[in-house]
Amino acid sequence: MDARRLGTYIREQRQSARLSLRKMSGLAGVSIPYLSQVERGLRRPSADILQGIARGLQVSAETLYVQAGILEERSSVDVVAAIRADPGLNERQRGVLVSIYHEFRREALGRADPHEGAPGGPAGPPAAGHGRGGTTGAARGERPARTGGSRTRKEA
Repeated sequence: MDARRLGTYIREQRQSARLSLRKMSGLAGVSIPYLSQVERGLRRPSADILQGIARGLQVSAETLYVQAGILEERSSVDVVAAIRADPGLNERQRGVLVSIYHEFRREALGRADPHEGAPGGPAGPPAAGHGRGGTTGAARGERPARTGGSRTRKEA
């Protein structure tokens, strides 16, 4: 187990999630000093502790097990190919899902997806009427515009 690499990964994930050591320790069920030692590579956490940390970070425990060297990294699934092969979706829906997937990958990796933008690449042309790569406002996390009608929820 490369404790330093694992600790660096955990710290980066915690910081990107904007969690303090105190908040993260509560979510993970470990003490603040112990979590600090894990992040600095001074402790080698057990699989159970890694599971708690994963829960606190909202990542899969498998991701941390791979970082810790407990599990071998599996070959990744070709998500884009799976979306494109789904017969239950029309072309517009496939394009929107692929665009959303690439956006999430860019966020997760903190950089541009190397596959996006290639000729005949997975993103394809934007779906008609949807702008920016086919993602709708709702897909980007925006609230739909109110068009009148009765209220269904109490708004704060």
